[in-house]
Amino acid sequence: MRVDLHVHSDNSDGAFPPEEVVRIARDAGLDGIALTDHDSTAGFAPARDAGEKLGLRVIPGSEISAVYKGGSVHVLGYFLDTEHPRLVEELGAIRDDREWRARGMIEKLNALGVPVTFEQVRAIAKGESIVRPHVAQAMVDLGVISSTVDAFTPEWILEDGRAYVEKKALTPEGAVTLIGEAGGVAVIAHPVWHPKEPEEQATFIERLASIGLAGIEVDHPDHDPPTRERFRALAGRLGLVSTGSSDYHGNDHGGAIGANVTSPEVLAELEALAESRAGAGKD
Repeated sequence: MRVDLHVHSDNSDGAFPPEEVVRIARDAGLDGIALTDHDSTAGFAPARDAGEKLGLRVIPGSEISAVYKGGSVHVLGYFLDTEHPRLVEELGAIRDDREWRARGMIEKLNALGVPVTFEQVRAIAKGESIVRPHVAQAMVDLGVISSTVDAFTPEWILEDGRAYVEKKALTPEGAVTLIGEAGGVAVIAHPVWHPKEPEEQATFIERLASIGLAGIEVDHPDHDPPTRERFRALAGRLGLVSTGSSDYHGNDHGGAIGANVTSPEVLAELEALAESRAGAGKD
């Protein structure tokens, strides 16, 4: 069984609708995916329905935004109750802030001579969440840069860049807690991104493990072999699972769908943990 636990649709910053993502996954020989759009679960139902027709399992998930020491941290939630009231409320608040943030970046870009408009960005963001790649795509469409990855530099919208606006998001601890309240399990996404120093990464993950973090996304396109082994060893020491995924977007971001996968044993462990937490919440 081959399962990719980090996949995006155009409900956030992916290139394709949820139904098309499911078809692409099936054509790639996958047996299942977790749809993990940024701060949203709206794409789950259409993806699930498409998966039932094609024989591909779709796990309800989300990649939840958090901020730690001024940098972005993402926490993946799996097996979520997508209708859980506080989850719905918190994700809605994060998305509302994303719109405010996009307007702030656009204002800064305008001051730098880039004539991007919010209407352009909103049109590019077909789904619920407006994220930085949507602003980057508007810059590409205007001919300011040649690729969306070129926007993620100090010159433009990289963290602390000239047009960067910090987001108002949950703390990582808050994201892990929220996922647990919604009956899910939390896995830290691409932990090499932030913080940058290996010792601080370990301390950071240890703290999250103490409040319920279930796993580390070890096999990620941005992790080279030594980094993967370092995080795999850390997961073993802390009693966390090691997951693998592509962070598929279908565009300039992430890897090819199915580039990394999670073992059936790890998936079963995550699902059993989610079921036990959901059952405890009903007592």
